[in-house]
Amino acid sequence: MPLRPPVRNVPRARALSLCAGALLVAAACAEGAKSAGAAGAATGAPQPAPGEVVDSAPPRPTIDSGLAAARATVQDSTPVTAAAFASAGAPQDSGAARPAQDSARAAAAARARAVANGTLEAERGGILGPKAGDRHYAFRDAGSNLDSLWPVRTPPPLPGSILPAKRIIAFYGNPLSTRMGILGEFAPEEMLRKLDAEVAAWNRLDPAHPVQPALHLIVLVADGHPGTSGKYRTRHDSAMIEKVYGWARSRNALLFVDLQVGQSTLQHELPWIEKFLVRPDVHLGIDPEFSMKNGGIPGRRIGTYDAADINYATRFLSDLVRKHQLPPKILVVHRFTPKGVTNYKRITLDPNVQIVMHMDGFGPPWMKRDTYWRDIKREPVQFAGWKQFTKAKNDRPPTPRADILRLWPVPLYIQIQ
Repeated sequence: MPLRPPVRNVPRARALSLCAGALLVAAACAEGAKSAGAAGAATGAPQPAPGEVVDSAPPRPTIDSGLAAARATVQDSTPVTAAAFASAGAPQDSGAARPAQDSARAAAAARARAVANGTLEAERGGILGPKAGDRHYAFRDAGSNLDSLWPVRTPPPLPGSILPAKRIIAFYGNPLSTRMGILGEFAPEEMLRKLDAEVAAWNRLDPAHPVQPALHLIVLVADGHPGTSGKYRTRHDSAMIEKVYGWARSRNALLFVDLQVGQSTLQHELPWIEKFLVRPDVHLGIDPEFSMKNGGIPGRRIGTYDAADINYATRFLSDLVRKHQLPPKILVVHRFTPKGVTNYKRITLDPNVQIVMHMDGFGPPWMKRDTYWRDIKREPVQFAGWKQFTKAKNDRPPTPRADILRLWPVPLYIQIQ
């Protein structure tokens, strides 16, 4: 059954939306760029060093992600199946009887290893889809062979780590667009009051994981036009990023800077944003949906990252942590399709970087649970995240908070868009 409704044929509508959004926002981008230097000096922001490469191209049609905002038109129709994992050359299960003294937990762990090695079906007669109800395999103790893969075994977190002791509640978007997420949908003070209310609700529901609030800002926006760089992306100026950073500081919140690279690369874009990432309360998000490494125009097809890309971002962050003696960084990787992240088993964990694989899909609760089971639960990396949309057209209806806490693994990063 499809994870998302069938793809609609909307290229013309998307193009019109892009043009309209670009005209509305281009002026704001230009004005912000002019004030970036002055604002940076006023706030004590790091200034470009002599010889630093700065994206100083003149304003060009860009952002309102009439593209990202219209992401509901980029839909995943991949069917959910309980297919076996593919693992070339995986050792075969001999089927020999196990010692009687093996506990049920050890047996479950053995089944989970067999699943990971490709020698046992991921689920047998898996209960997925709209009729799964409380028996959905994304829930804890619903009979899933995958339960014992979680939590992922890693060394104890370093001092200053946020996960797994806390839960991050992040408001996502861009202040130059009312359509890209809740961060830009409302005036700043109203948006922050809503963040306060969301934090309080989660703290009441799960006091064992105190909430760490966050703002998740798209600082590099995928663009349907190549622009002068030819990379189909637009960088935001420092003044706008500093403004949102100030909002975050007013709530003792983290700031995530999110990259939609278009036809650019993480290697090209991360150095540009380093001056913010050296701050101890600024972290990173990367969006495979808009990584067009295999060609194509953002929004017309869904992009991808490989484990090698995620490992590059991890090394970049880890180097900053060591060089500047920072607490561990968090790397959020969005995904809602099987091919959104490839070769997940090759993702390398680093104690200086906490990786969150974030389920970025939309739809009714059962559909989102299907996506979570397929793309997060059965491909364990480190920590798990969950996306909540505020618009009924995206989440129909929203998944109740209590149901999110029933998932296994339990998401420790919740993004509100």
